[in-house]
Amino acid sequence: MNASQGSIPADRDPAQSTAWRELWLKEDWWAVWLGLALVVAAYFLFASGSSLKWIAVTPVKWSHGSELAAHFLVNWTRYLAQFALWLVLFSAALSALGHRVRQFVPAFAFVYVISVLIFALGQWSEANRYNLEPPLVALALGLAISNFLRLPGWFDAGFRVEFYIKTGIVLLGATLPFTLIVWAGPVAILQASIVSLVTFLVIYLAGRRLGLEPKLSAVLGAGGAVCGVSAAIAVSGAVGARKQDAPVAITTVILWAIVMIFVLPFVARALELPAGIAGAWIGTSEFADAAGLAAAETYGRMAGTVAGITGTADQATFAFTLMKVVGRDVWIGIWAFVLAIIATTYWERGQPGARPDARQIWWRFPKFVLGFLAASILLTAVTTRYSLADYDKQVVPGLVAPLKNLRTWAFIFCFLSIGLTTRFRELARAGLRPLLAFTVGAAVNVLLGYWLSAHLFADHWQHIGH
Repeated sequence: MNASQGSIPADRDPAQSTAWRELWLKEDWWAVWLGLALVVAAYFLFASGSSLKWIAVTPVKWSHGSELAAHFLVNWTRYLAQFALWLVLFSAALSALGHRVRQFVPAFAFVYVISVLIFALGQWSEANRYNLEPPLVALALGLAISNFLRLPGWFDAGFRVEFYIKTGIVLLGATLPFTLIVWAGPVAILQASIVSLVTFLVIYLAGRRLGLEPKLSAVLGAGGAVCGVSAAIAVSGAVGARKQDAPVAITTVILWAIVMIFVLPFVARALELPAGIAGAWIGTSEFADAAGLAAAETYGRMAGTVAGITGTADQATFAFTLMKVVGRDVWIGIWAFVLAIIATTYWERGQPGARPDARQIWWRFPKFVLGFLAASILLTAVTTRYSLADYDKQVVPGLVAPLKNLRTWAFIFCFLSIGLTTRFRELARAGLRPLLAFTVGAAVNVLLGYWLSAHLFADHWQHIGH
């Protein structure tokens, strides 16, 4: 994976930024601003009797190619306007972050066109029969292009994995009632805490037993225990790891995240897990937000359509989000701070260096989680006056559905970018020992996550959203 473009957020060093400058110098904050801007715009249009759905266009369900061709012939101006909207929003943010917009524009055009084709394929009436789920197709196609074709190096400017997924998660908040977060949050945090502590300790101890340095073992452990790539980056900086440690952890996390996209839904389907339980298990056992959402949405599409799988697609997505975003991601700053203390007081004992700063908890905290919560609170507050019948009849099609469509677009951009930035030859360079240590932790994580989701807290997750 080309970490410099695809996975590592281009945030400035927090020590060099004031608290106020962070608001426009961090990728996390820009994801918040873009996501909330779309949510607010959608609400004002809805309140004025209009809707964002014109520009939130998606391919129609189709059985014959002529139906799809007719759709694009009628709606090409809507797709052009949507492309322009995404391009303006992302370009403004990346320009403020110091990236070259001139390279981003053609690269994003490539991403958008391929994403339209992938989305259209997922709307084919036979797609479910052949498991042509858009996230999986986007990932597989991206991997094929990345590893068997040679794209210009500057194309990586458009493959903004982290930025797309963070923006999509903020939009996801607008479709998840805040009352549900309040109700399910304590269980999600408890379950996530159990799994995170166990997974970190297993990976760290396995790494040390295999002869890895303490700091590399800690970076690997954080990548498996908390939030994949973002956690590996944050903890690497917090403990003063070697320059090569973060890329090693990132490639290992990405490899396992890709494996889990396919394995977890397949095993959950074989076990006929209810959608909510499967979503919680995926949220507990996946190592990256984007990969987990792909797996959760893939399983959610089976609910109600595959014999033996009960629940709804929303239950799978909601349970995953509560477990991963609310339960695990919020621990990034705390993990970074605690491990910084351990590094400076134990691993680097007697060496000169900066002391750990409690402000790291805020610096490392994933700000897009705040945007996710803000979007949920906003939509919940402005729709409380509607009865359930009016909510389903008016609010869902006029306000929630357009935001869900835009969220889906952001996720497809992300899944495609994961594939386009994952090079197998770079994964091979990470070496065997880090992979073995992480694999031991992954095995424990999956088994423990299954027991917690499908047994200890099964009743909670099975009825999520009811």
